[in-house]
Amino acid sequence: MSSYLKKISSFLSNHKGLVLIVTAALLLQLVSAVQFFYTHKMLETELGKRAESELRMKAIIIKGMLNTMENTLKEHLWDVKHHLNQPDSMFEVTQRIIMNNPEVVGSFLAFTPDYYPEKGRLFEPYAYKDDDGIHVKELVSEGHDYDKNPSFQRIQQGGKPSWSDPYVFEEDGKEKQLVTYSYPLYDDKGRQATICGIDISLEWLGDTLNANHIYPSSFNLLLTESGELASRPSSDQVDSDDVDYIVRLINDSTVSRSKSESGHSTVIRFEDKNGNNASVYFANMKNKPHWQVAVVCYDKEVYGRLRLMGINMIVLMLLVLGILGIIFRRFLLNERRLSKAREEKGRIDNELRIATAIQNAMLAHEEGLASRPDITVSASLKPAREVGGDLYDYFIRDEKLFFCIGDVAGKGIPSALIMAMTQALFRAVADKENNPAHIVQAINTSGCRNNKENIFATLFIGVLDLPTGRLRYCNAGHDIPVVIDGEGVTPLPVKSNLPVGLFNDFHFELQEATIAKDATLFLYTDGLSEARNNSHKQFSEKRIMKVLDLSRHDSPKDVIQKMAQEVRQFVGEEEQSDDLTMLAFRYSPITDDYIQHGEVTLKNDVSQLDNLHNFLKSVAEKIHMDTSTTRNIRLAVEEAVVNIMDYAYPAGTEGIIKVKAMSNTKCLKLVITDYGAAFNPTEAARADTSLSAEDRPIGGLGIFLVRELMDSINYERSEGKNILTLKKKTPFNTSKENDPDNTANVGDSET
Repeated sequence: MSSYLKKISSFLSNHKGLVLIVTAALLLQLVSAVQFFYTHKMLETELGKRAESELRMKAIIIKGMLNTMENTLKEHLWDVKHHLNQPDSMFEVTQRIIMNNPEVVGSFLAFTPDYYPEKGRLFEPYAYKDDDGIHVKELVSEGHDYDKNPSFQRIQQGGKPSWSDPYVFEEDGKEKQLVTYSYPLYDDKGRQATICGIDISLEWLGDTLNANHIYPSSFNLLLTESGELASRPSSDQVDSDDVDYIVRLINDSTVSRSKSESGHSTVIRFEDKNGNNASVYFANMKNKPHWQVAVVCYDKEVYGRLRLMGINMIVLMLLVLGILGIIFRRFLLNERRLSKAREEKGRIDNELRIATAIQNAMLAHEEGLASRPDITVSASLKPAREVGGDLYDYFIRDEKLFFCIGDVAGKGIPSALIMAMTQALFRAVADKENNPAHIVQAINTSGCRNNKENIFATLFIGVLDLPTGRLRYCNAGHDIPVVIDGEGVTPLPVKSNLPVGLFNDFHFELQEATIAKDATLFLYTDGLSEARNNSHKQFSEKRIMKVLDLSRHDSPKDVIQKMAQEVRQFVGEEEQSDDLTMLAFRYSPITDDYIQHGEVTLKNDVSQLDNLHNFLKSVAEKIHMDTSTTRNIRLAVEEAVVNIMDYAYPAGTEGIIKVKAMSNTKCLKLVITDYGAAFNPTEAARADTSLSAEDRPIGGLGIFLVRELMDSINYERSEGKNILTLKKKTPFNTSKENDPDNTANVGDSET
């Protein structure tokens, strides 16, 4: 036994490297397992936060819709009261209530018993919609005595409006799932005259709840306070049996459930009939009606990538064990040096492949702008080694194209690290900043920090406003871009400035230019102009301009391909000495003609909002906009205007705000202009809707609503003016804009 232990001890002492490798491999697997566990826990926590955020937002949407319906009824109370002395006109009143409100399918007036003696003890005019139009009738019959209805008695005695629980109503042999809002109305003598009510179909509410989800297979449910199903997703989305099973789980008090980490919702884990594990988060709405909102999330989407990572970890573990076996065998065969050399080479090659893949993944791709008809992009990056120090990036935010190109001094991994940091800083800063000079300044400040090696980078950053073609840019010692348009090939007027990373206090200058329609902007690094052939001659800027002149009518992709081909022919068999990067944009703005719908001028006073509402209402009537879209646009414009009133002008200072409306067959565009202090709402921090109302700081929700309700938002500061442009994509009937009588689809409800 002792001799056996001596052999083991001798082996370990003679092969310390092998022991270290085995120990490191085991530690790596342990770290991977711990990482897997904590990642799973993190995803579970994130799921809870996202689910509660979904519940909160759906509750806000439901409450907002219910408030809109309440306001719809309140707007017609004056009509009812005005015609109380004309009982026969009440049928027409109920018609008017539902005429311009798509979500309202029925309206009734349940008069106090004996209020109209000539009509009998009970009198209840009722109007309802179906596929044939709007119909009216008297609901009172032997089988319908509303005076005995508990809901009628409760509202009559309490004198307060209320929502009913969802119920099924049968009309002409057709069943509809409805919810009713009732409001008591008093006449001029203070006597309760009638209870006004509107019936709302829950079908549109279910469609709204399930319009967007946190995961593709997630869906939402709406239940009453007592747990009855009020709204479900369509059968095309979710199996009805699964929905019924989830409702039974929520109502079964014996089912195991738990509170979320925040305590704001309840969670039930379950398995559907297909064996898929899932979670349902549900909570009651705070204010009346206390309906329950639920969201269902499936594990296969929440933890799918993590499971894939686990499989990869197992494969990697097996691979590592296999490599360890090979290394162990080589140790036993006394091929220590050869084994170490191969291992080191494999590690370096693998790291270089990973570094190359990571670097390529960091670069922007043309597919990101495939859906934009107004901008075409193409790019090429060819490093001199496995990894390089050149970079380019681009993305679109708030109708602006942000782009950059740069060249880090040096080559290899050090330059690649600086390249990755620079590109990450560009993305982080440009996500909230529109001024290219400020973006360069922020990158320079970070690059100068602890820069003991004096590594610097040339950089060119531009911001192109897509609606106007206004290009703002800042150069930091980079090669001058070239503009290719109908006039020829022209270098962009550029001030050189210094590269970033040299002096922390250097001031970078902002420049502006206008990019013409169908013009191409070509950018490159010095690896193009300084490419050498076997005679040590450079490709030169002169050759670049010549190739571009011959490619004036080509697409960005063809321009770059032709340039790359010319460089290859020029260099021949000579080894590439520097990274070579090219980036080209073709600007093709949309030229759809807009029809002007007028302009309203407001003072910076909230009392002016009535003028704004009247203006937007007139625009909606001209273009025959539906009620829902009208309501969303009114809310977005009002939030934007109030934001300007609050921030553009100093307190006590009178200023003006102009709102101009125009449209074409594709969208409605609203341009809001003020002459106050420069304030870019698109750069404001976005509100964290995952926080509760008590924990969320004041501000930010207004611009959040504008972003959610409108399809695009764009800000420009020009000639001392703040110009905010909002667009809503929707098919408008502009051919009828001069038809004042055609107002059937125009929304009249308040925002």
